[in-house]
Amino acid sequence: MALICRSFSLLFFISLLVSYGSAEVRFTEIRSDARPIIPFDQFGFTHTGRLELNVSRIDLSNKNPNLDLARVGFFLSTLDAWMHVVQQIADGEVTCALESDLVKLVSDFKAVKGNSRFDVVFPVNNADQYTLVFANCLSDVKVSMTVRSAMYNLEGKQNSRDYLSAGQTILPRVYFLLSLIYFSLAGIWIYVLYKKRLTVFRIHFFMLAVVVLKAFNLIFEAEDKSYIKRTGSAHGWDVLFYIFSFLKGVMLFTLIVLIGTGWSFLKPFLQDKEKKVLMIVIPLQVVANIAQVVIDETSPFGEDRITWKQVFLLVDVICCCAVLFPIVWSIKNLREAARTDGKAAVNLMKLTLFRQYYIVVICYIYFTRVVVYALETITSYKYFWTSVLAGELATLAFYVFTGYKFKPEAHNPYFAIDDEEEEAAAEQLKLEDEFEL
Repeated sequence: MALICRSFSLLFFISLLVSYGSAEVRFTEIRSDARPIIPFDQFGFTHTGRLELNVSRIDLSNKNPNLDLARVGFFLSTLDAWMHVVQQIADGEVTCALESDLVKLVSDFKAVKGNSRFDVVFPVNNADQYTLVFANCLSDVKVSMTVRSAMYNLEGKQNSRDYLSAGQTILPRVYFLLSLIYFSLAGIWIYVLYKKRLTVFRIHFFMLAVVVLKAFNLIFEAEDKSYIKRTGSAHGWDVLFYIFSFLKGVMLFTLIVLIGTGWSFLKPFLQDKEKKVLMIVIPLQVVANIAQVVIDETSPFGEDRITWKQVFLLVDVICCCAVLFPIVWSIKNLREAARTDGKAAVNLMKLTLFRQYYIVVICYIYFTRVVVYALETITSYKYFWTSVLAGELATLAFYVFTGYKFKPEAHNPYFAIDDEEEEAAAEQLKLEDEFEL
């Protein structure tokens, strides 16, 4: 358990390396800022990329008309190019990032010409992932301005705007197809519950609710991304997405806790310590949902985003560790019961099932929290959707496994055991204990 928690702490470092912009049209207020470099947003351009930049309410703290305004402005840069620019500045080859031939100069403040605003439409013909950056190479000069940035790619014969990054433009279709799969699973599960209605427990209806919420969460996420793709904003659909994302998260973690405690399968009640786990997990999911909203709605380089991303990861680590404890408690109780109640085979089969579930939960958590982040780190921006798909397929596999292993049965396999199997299972349990010793 401690190893799992320590492993998840690696996410704090990994997450700070991964920053793929959602490419919404953004409005940023800069007030009396003396920072030499201010990153704004990231975007994966194709060969038909465009940057629309509208800068208004420009005000410099130094009103000297002889200021070299060519040393203040905006540029686009890839991560590799920026590393070389830093080296150029360190070596004295250039004194300002705007002077480097490795960046794409969008506009400097000479374009202002005494005005308080300027507008630029900048074409990007070299496909790559670029960061929009503001540079102020004038010492002791504070800048105030309002910046509207919109980055998009032109697609098709009609040159329609696609505000999703090159690696994300396929995501609406991916989410929509996955939602259809979950709706199909919900239909299959309803059929199973009807056919096995005499052996259905309350947990089975809870499992149905989780699948339905996941399906709605995906379809609203598909529409959210589709709306951003067309308009550059997500107003309206993002609210529904956040609501169902919250409900899905709470229900999924609650389901894992309930199954891990054996609720409905082994006992119709929860012990005090198991109730405390739920009382910890559910409020933490509220915090995680708030953090996710802030992360999605702020710039990739905003200070609030970094802070809330750390909060989100910390909460996620605690939740993932917390839901494993009830499964461990159930395994321990089943091992003790197998030695004392004379039904070794029955408890051994239950023990085997919970061991399998424990391993699968760990694999699911590791894959979706660690492996997926690693994929985002090493995968090219053009294939960002593959890491999203990998995480969703892992989630789908987890849902299918849970439904298959804990489906209602007309003849409970735990009790369909004869005396010979009972004795064999008892011997197997004894051998396992001796092996562990």
